[in-house]
Amino acid sequence: MIGERLRRSRKGAGLSLRALSDAVGLSHTAIDKYENDQLVPNSGTLLKLAAALEVSVDYLLRPSTIELTGVAYRRHSGFSEQLAARIIADVTDQVERHMALYDLLPDALPQFRIPELPARIETLEEVEQVAMLAREAWKLGFNPIPDLIDTFEEHGVIVLASDVFGDKSFSGLSAWAGDVPVIIISSEWPGDRQRFTACHELGHLLLHDRLAPELEEEKACDRFAGAFLVPEPSVSAALGKRRKWIDPRELVLLKREYGLSMNAWLYRARDCGVLDQRKFGQMFGTFKKKGWNVREPGGDYPHEKPYRFQQTVYRALAEDIIGESKAIELLGSQQDELRRFSADAAGP
Repeated sequence: MIGERLRRSRKGAGLSLRALSDAVGLSHTAIDKYENDQLVPNSGTLLKLAAALEVSVDYLLRPSTIELTGVAYRRHSGFSEQLAARIIADVTDQVERHMALYDLLPDALPQFRIPELPARIETLEEVEQVAMLAREAWKLGFNPIPDLIDTFEEHGVIVLASDVFGDKSFSGLSAWAGDVPVIIISSEWPGDRQRFTACHELGHLLLHDRLAPELEEEKACDRFAGAFLVPEPSVSAALGKRRKWIDPRELVLLKREYGLSMNAWLYRARDCGVLDQRKFGQMFGTFKKKGWNVREPGGDYPHEKPYRFQQTVYRALAEDIIGESKAIELLGSQQDELRRFSADAAGP
């Protein structure tokens, strides 16, 4: 039955029932019945629906196989339920394509292993310890993580970077597809924001249902993200034990080295006791006065991009596990790149 896929495609396109019904020349009641599997559209109607939603008929006819659970996302003012539905629909579609590929090549998706964590986390200092446990489990030491998304993918986290999520009211999402963790970030954000958001969402995956009631999960995940990217020993090694002031040029260089924003470095300095609250407030006020809380000096940190899925599609194609039409279907919005490669390979 096509109901679930039709509903998901409509929400992914940001269309109301009435808007879709107007686009295909049907009543919104008919669309509602299709979505609830009370009616089955004929072939002509299927073609119209697929065209209006910019999906294939095969996609609408394919059974839904994935249900996202434990969905957590950071919302800001202006974040609507319509936008949430659109995001979930798009993420579910992308995850389905990933899992369809990894079913064919299961060794291409490493198993995600949660490090042994305390059942109850009472303080933000204990959140720091969880970040250290996660780094230890992944054998990261105290050094900067140059390719964060690649590191996540190497440890079984599906990371999606999409321009659908550039809306300022949205700042990342995490969920589970079975026992596979999923994190989504925007491809349009500067690299340091991508990295912090990815780590924040990893915090949701690890900390959820472990926090004491007095700990706010969003703040705990922010603390986890900072500690995962720059653990306390690295903060002390870079800045010293106690400071009255930090030269912003230091922070520009540290941002380039660790992929953590200058503002986030200020918070790490405060959280690790390098700056007391008064000195932190003075520096943060200076940053705000100069507009550095919005646009930092020294340029943006480079974007990061997930590659494992795309590379695995090409591997499956090379090993004749899938054909080119299936590769195009799996790649979705990335299919133009495959077509360019195919045209180049064909020669003049």
